Amino acid sequence: METRNALGEFLRAHREQITPEEVGLGKGVGVRRVPGLRREEVAMLAGISSDYYLRLEQGRDRRPSVQVLDALARVLRLDADATAYMISLSQPSSRTATRPAATATTVPESVRHLLDELISPAIVQTRWLDVLAANRMALALSPNLAPGTNRLRAAFLDPAERAFHRDWPEAVARAVAGLRADAIGHGDDPQLATLVGELSLKSEEFRQLWARHDVRRPEGRFSLMRHPEVGDLDLFGDKLTIGGTDGLVLNVYHAEPGSESARSLALLGSLAAST
Repeated sequence: METRNALGEFLRAHREQITPEEVGLGKGVGVRRVPGLRREEVAMLAGISSDYYLRLEQGRDRRPSVQVLDALARVLRLDADATAYMISLSQPSSRTATRPAATATTVPESVRHLLDELISPAIVQTRWLDVLAANRMALALSPNLAPGTNRLRAAFLDPAERAFHRDWPEAVARAVAGLRADAIGHGDDPQLATLVGELSLKSEEFRQLWARHDVRRPEGRFSLMRHPEVGDLDLFGDKLTIGGTDGLVLNVYHAEPGSESARSLALLGSLAAST
């Protein structure tokens, strides 16, 4: 969800996360009244005037050159994903009305067949983490993998998710950073605005993470879970983009062959088959 001063908010959030020592300035003298770098320090390191940088943070100048953005990315130690997100905030939206709205919510029939054939838990989700389809193993793994669930909303608002995810703090931080990355080119999407608005009102933890403006492209990761029937599960979570759709992803959870988690996952499959 982009605000009227999205670029300025992004710059300030990342400026406050960088210490003077990280950029070779040292602690200096006197009491620092702000966390992280001062505005004038960022300006100096980026080779721009303090007044111009102030205008950027205040939203009085929202179209800096690519050279200026590259310099700021270097000073703020942004990676490629965060840099791309920052650049997108300084560019007019490129979204058009020509993209059919139905493509975002239509799961190809072939993918539905694939879900049924997979023996590992698997779901199809949108870029905003709405579950559109799930196989039987996914439903056995967690009720919050059922179609109609928004996984980010469940993660922050359903207390059971904290117990289910043994790595809950890391998992939700990565999910929020991934939401930022997926917002590149889609920051004015009303579904994103609704989701961010609701979670900002209902979850202090979400508000804090969203305010950090961290950006990290969603990717496969190792998930640590605790299932009420089969115990701890250490599962790979791989995300595969579904071609011909608008941002749909096939998310598959699987265990290392021969591991205790593989045996527990097989037991879960047996329990699911018997119900």
